[in-house]
Amino acid sequence: MGSKVKIKRKNSKGGKEKFWIVVAIISMTVYIVWRIFFTVPEHEIYGWLATICGILLVVSETISMLEGTEHFVRLGRKNVPDMPVVPLDRYPHVDVLIATHNEETDLLYKTINGCKHMDYPDKSKVHIYVCDDSDRPEMAQLARKMGVGYFGLSENKEAKAGNLNNALSKTTSPWIVTFDADMIPTHDFLMETVPYTFLPTMKELDDGTWVDREEDEIDEKYKIGFIQTPQSFYNPDLFQYNFYSESRIPNEQDYFFREINVGRNNANAPIYAGSNTLISRQALQEVDGIATGTITEDFETGIKIQAKGYTCYALDKALAHGLAPTDIDSLIKQRVRWGRGCISSLRRIHLLLNPGLKLNTKISYLACWLYWWTFFRRFIYIISPILFVLFHIPVVICSLPELILIWLPSFVLYNQALKVTSGKIRNKRWSNTIDTVIFPYMIIPILLETLFIKEKKFNVTKKTREVSSRNDLQLALPQIILLVLDVIALIVAVVGALQTRNYGGIIIIYWLAVNALHLTMAVFFMAGRRNLRTNDRFQIHIPAEIEYMDKTYYGVTNDASETGLSILMDKSSYLPHGEDKMKIRLKTERYKTEMVARCVHVSKRGKEWKYGIQILEMEDADKDAYFQILYDREHSLAKVMKLSASMFDDIFLNVQRRSVQNESSKRELPRIDLNMVLETTDGQAVEVTDTNYEYVMVRNSETDLPERFELKFPKSEFTMHCVRDTHRKGLYYVENWKELVFNDAFDGLFAQVETEAEKSAVAAKV
Repeated sequence: MGSKVKIKRKNSKGGKEKFWIVVAIISMTVYIVWRIFFTVPEHEIYGWLATICGILLVVSETISMLEGTEHFVRLGRKNVPDMPVVPLDRYPHVDVLIATHNEETDLLYKTINGCKHMDYPDKSKVHIYVCDDSDRPEMAQLARKMGVGYFGLSENKEAKAGNLNNALSKTTSPWIVTFDADMIPTHDFLMETVPYTFLPTMKELDDGTWVDREEDEIDEKYKIGFIQTPQSFYNPDLFQYNFYSESRIPNEQDYFFREINVGRNNANAPIYAGSNTLISRQALQEVDGIATGTITEDFETGIKIQAKGYTCYALDKALAHGLAPTDIDSLIKQRVRWGRGCISSLRRIHLLLNPGLKLNTKISYLACWLYWWTFFRRFIYIISPILFVLFHIPVVICSLPELILIWLPSFVLYNQALKVTSGKIRNKRWSNTIDTVIFPYMIIPILLETLFIKEKKFNVTKKTREVSSRNDLQLALPQIILLVLDVIALIVAVVGALQTRNYGGIIIIYWLAVNALHLTMAVFFMAGRRNLRTNDRFQIHIPAEIEYMDKTYYGVTNDASETGLSILMDKSSYLPHGEDKMKIRLKTERYKTEMVARCVHVSKRGKEWKYGIQILEMEDADKDAYFQILYDREHSLAKVMKLSASMFDDIFLNVQRRSVQNESSKRELPRIDLNMVLETTDGQAVEVTDTNYEYVMVRNSETDLPERFELKFPKSEFTMHCVRDTHRKGLYYVENWKELVFNDAFDGLFAQVETEAEKSAVAAKV
């Protein structure tokens, strides 16, 4: 046996953070001991109903304390191994398996395109396969067109597991990458994951260089099972979107994948999520492939690999981005499947009695089981003060001094510890809000699965984005009922405190008020948010070159989607609209593309002009590059929480945004305010208010102006040939606009006129 393997790890927490974790755990322990032995209502005095409710509350708090302790310990020791520097010629063969069931080819195109653009020292060692368990001709055609392999499978009875196992039986590479149909990898996915497979055979010297281990340094028991990267999303998840918080809070799953799962490394218990993962073929062979007969085949497979002695790691760097559920029904079904699958899989692998799992690993997975009871605990926390105030059922027997001396320190220290361990991505307030949204639909499924009553059918999470103005307020009925009861209880509690001048109930009032705010946010969530886009729009700022009628304009993109983009320009420019077309070229450090497009709307944004562009045509190679510009990048959504003063700010934001009617610009050409007096060739004065190149608007009475006239520009020979428009008073069509617009001399002159008009407008305001 070789010497013990030592891996340098990054510890994310310092002494200050550890101090808060330790004092939080101590204070929570004191609080729970006090709650169990001194505060539960005695049935002889208060009745059995009060005792049962009191026990349920103290059990909920105890489980929360245990879960919180495990959480703090894991995050306080969040370890990520250093990535080896591997000679390029030693990178192994890799099979990339993209699992698909009923997704559209347009969705798969983006994922395949991303896989083809992944960097690797020798790309002939990267073998990409579409694994289609619907055996669709159009999917096989897409695979052929894009030059990747295809495995079709008819009448698959084992869902995703059977699909992947079929592909594993037909491939041979020592390492496998699994992607869901919607997960688009970034170009560095392989280069950021494959080197970790060399950890058992390479070591880092003091000078930072990596070398091979000597034979007596190699521990034969140290084998890499899988490398899990975060499941990140390029579109706002429903919590971000429905709460108007795309720039305020991270994706709800970021907390698990970037914090919790990485913290599980020290227990060798990171969860295999089924996608965005590099996994050992040898490990899969030892566990007989992807687990079948379960609805969470990935979760169960990962545990089996760890039970075989393989070491697994989760990374905190997002290397692939997918499509988060875009409707509440899909979100609920997804969470029910995860919850029931987790409970079922932990039972199937005999977690507590499994000899292959270490105690630390078992504790970590036991925390997974406890997590799914969070939703029942949330109901207990909401209903308890309501029972006390409205129905006079005491759930806690204690005095105000006891609460101040025992509960308050525990509450404050717990929140401080949570803040220092995960405050950048999640805080307790947002965790409670999320749980309040979901809990009514999780309690019964989790209870049934625990009692061995299985769901007969599970659906794959829908991976489409649709235009919708619907809301799901009917789904908020449980929260609405509880909110009404909570508000009534809050009023009764406040009135009672004022009338009796007994302010000992201030804790109950606070408890009810906080619950009311969480329930209000849940109702906002279910009310939804109108979606008018079929494609997500991303903030992308890269140079743009526009060519039209032998003239070139330059600008910078403001945002972009699969079907269009917007470009910012310093000065107004005539861009084609309607049936006319232009060429647009974009270029980044890695990609360049060209497209045929037209302008569909124009608006003024400060001193810049914003042009909305519709993409009309692209060659295949240009489309590949353009989609990489969209998806081969860090998403532009929030990565850390934006600090807000209180939950009142969250509610105010939702009320404000829901009351605003969004209006989009309908203009296809820039409207330039001139407010100048110009002369016609006949010497007549014309008050010009604005122009959009093709038309001018004047203030003169129509009786003062002829049907046709030529409008002169100062200090030049250029004239506008104006013809009255019969449909709108004061509007004149410029017959020779093309001659003027595409004349460089006029272009410069008009820019000067526009600048002078802007200066005059500013002076007038002053």
